[in-house]
Formats: sequence, structure tokens, C-alpha cells
Amino acid sequence: MFKKILIANRSEIAVRAIRACRELGVKTVAVYSEADRESRHVALADQAVCIGPAPAKLSYLDAEAVLSAAKITGADAVHPGYGFLSENADFAEACRSRGLVFIGPPPEASRKLGYKSSAKAVALEAKVPVVPGTKGLVAGDAAREAAAIGYPVLIKAAAGGGGKGMRVVRQAGELAAQLATAANEAKAAFGDGAVYLEKLLDRPRHVEIQIAADGRGGAVAFPERDCTVQRRHQKLVEESPSPALTPEIRRRMQEAAVRLVKAAGYANVGTVEFLFQDGQFYFIEVNARLQVEHPVTEAVAGVDLMELMIRLAAGEPLPFGQERAGEIRGHSFEHRINAEDPDNGFAPCPGRIETLELPGGAGVRVDTHAYAGYTVPSYYDSLIAKVITFAPDRPSAIRRSLRALGELQVGGIKTTAAFHAKVLSHPVFQKGDFDTHFIETHGLLDSKEPQNA
Repeated sequence: MFKKILIANRSEIAVRAIRACRELGVKTVAVYSEADRESRHVALADQAVCIGPAPAKLSYLDAEAVLSAAKITGADAVHPGYGFLSENADFAEACRSRGLVFIGPPPEASRKLGYKSSAKAVALEAKVPVVPGTKGLVAGDAAREAAAIGYPVLIKAAAGGGGKGMRVVRQAGELAAQLATAANEAKAAFGDGAVYLEKLLDRPRHVEIQIAADGRGGAVAFPERDCTVQRRHQKLVEESPSPALTPEIRRRMQEAAVRLVKAAGYANVGTVEFLFQDGQFYFIEVNARLQVEHPVTEAVAGVDLMELMIRLAAGEPLPFGQERAGEIRGHSFEHRINAEDPDNGFAPCPGRIETLELPGGAGVRVDTHAYAGYTVPSYYDSLIAKVITFAPDRPSAIRRSLRALGELQVGGIKTTAAFHAKVLSHPVFQKGDFDTHFIETHGLLDSKEPQNA
């Protein structure tokens, strides 16, 4: 086991990693920007190093600053969390060259699966169904390729995610302008303007499979997460298991995910994402890291994924097989509570949290870095807390979530907690029969929010 791990991230995921390390008896190093000097992860770690000014590109995205912090503190491993450098294969390679263990997949696997177009090629080789689209990047006659796929088509950035560099094209006359817009947005967000085309599925669900692999030939898939409730391609509510999957479809999806990661030589934890529509599932991408929504899998599977991630990176084998990994022990929801104003187009609401009351009780978990007196900075993602609930079945988990969301009180800034309660209370959501357009279709957006987002 490692002696000291540097956490190359911030906010609640840094707190999550530090807590896991403490339970494993491993010392930790926090890195922080000048804007995060008062963040909880800085206080919780055994050591802390300031790595630069507030902008992420000058701090959390500065690989050399992170590696220097690891060297001067004597860390022997780096945990990247999610976002920032977590899926950067060059950073993983740099860690290896400096004698540091990167707690995540090997860079070779990240390069195969982190780039969406190459991941699609691996999926095809592993006989995993994919959404019809271009065989590679858009490089030649885009109009001909789009016509061959059939409109409507979806332009997607080859690197990154979160809806950046993504545009819907419903007719040929829109293609050129939307290609330019998507490429420019992808270039600005990820430093890479490459895009590709896929057939647009009009009413899909977003379902993903958490996997773990030990690099010794062992790989398992956990119960799925349903991340269908989204706004502008950003996940809001996640749950496990999905109310839409039958046991047979679940088994086939898990088997496809395991085939894919084995074909790529993947090790450690990761997520294989699918779209699901009309009884069929289609591979879309791999997130070669721990997901924001991993706690719902932890609740349903009864596994600490953060601890497993660290143990696998330390060279330990998988401690269980597929039968144990695939067990479903109840139902779980995760609610991403953001410092945003849903009544004003979800405008960011950074500022000082004057008071904070967190929910508790049976089956309620809150992952957060916030506290009363903490100032939410304007430079980063607006997530301030994740409220995770667990109950024996879906209706009970919905009621528990409503209770927990009602108990959450944040004074001084606006949050999305009430919007989550609005989603849970909707009869269509409670029935479980919805798709990725649920929020727009059922009028849950304020009038100030663009309805075609």
C-alpha cells in the first residue's frame, strides 16, 4: 500500500479521496489554488501545497505544478479525482516517468478509450453495439457522411464531454455552420477541435455501467446507473438501478462493458456509457476515471469504489468476481446540488454560505466540501454538495430523497435543491418512464430557460 497520496483535485471529490486514504492508513497531500485556500480539503489533508492562482489552467491543470508538489512532499502516488487532469494520458505518463503511481488506468488504455472516435473503434472490435455514425473524425465530405447516416445527426467533440462541442443538426442546410460552432467550442473547452457525427436518437435514456479491472485479466461490472435526467447534457439526478432495464438487458450491457475494457487493456475503475432506446443499447463513450455519480453504485453494490481504486493501483487483485459485483441491494439516488438559480436560467450563484444545515438519518449521505462561512468561488464548477439516498426500493428512495432535500438548508446563496424536489415529485418521473428530454418536455424549466437547449 502507498505511504502518501497527493490528491490532484479540489472540492467534494478531494474530500472523498482524503477520507478514503485516512481509512486505509495512507497520508495525504492536498493541492489548492489561491481561490481554494479556505476549502475543506485543504484542512483535512496531512499536508497542503498552493499550486497557483485561481484560474484552473494556472493551477489544477498545471501538470508541472502538481508533479512538483508531489516531489517536494514525498508522495508516491497521485489521485486525479474527476475533471482537470483525470483523463489526461500525458499526465498519467508523466507520473510514471517521475516514479509516481497514477491512480487510474494506464495511459495506453486512456489513449484508446479517452478519445471518443478511437473508443468507438475498440467497441466495434469487441462487438459492442454503437450508435451509427462516421467511422472516424469528420475530415472530408461532411455533407455526404451526414446524408449517409441520415438526419437528424449529432455533432460530437472527439475529446471531452459535458455537452461541450455538441450540436444537433436536423437538415443539411444547418450542417456547415453547426460544424464550425461545435469545433470552435471543443477547441476552447478541450484544446482539440476534432469532431465526429452520430445518428441522433430522439428519445434515449442515458445508462452507464461502472467497471473495475485489475490488470491481471480480471474485470467486473456493477449495477447500472441511470443518468437520464439532464439539462443541456449535464446530469442532474442519477439513480441505480435503472427503472427501464430488464435483468436480461442488464446482463448483456454488463457483458458488453467488460468485453470493451478487456479489449482495451484497461485497469482500475471506469465507466462505460450507453444510450438505451426501444430495447436496444448503444455504446457512446468511456469515462476513464471515477464518476461524479459513483456513490449510487457504492450504495447499491455495497462497495467502496474509492478504496477499490486505490487498492487496484497498489497492485492488489480484484477482491470479488462478477456475481458479487453485480448484486443489487436496494435503490439509490444522487442529487447534484449546485450553486445556481433555477428561477433565473440556472445562473451561477457564487458567494458566501452564511448558514448550512445538512440532511441526515437512515439512508442519507452527503458528500460536500462546503460549510457555513465558506465562499463558493466563481472560477470552477458550481457543485457544492451531493445528496445520496438509499432505500429498499425506488418509491421508498424517492420519498427519502424528498425528505433529505427538504432538510437541506443553505443560507446566503441560491441552490438547485428545490428543483430536484420538483423533478422527484413529477408523476412521469415517479413512474420511471422518461428520456433525456424529460425536463424540457414536461415544462420543468423556468420561462427564462431556452426550451430547445
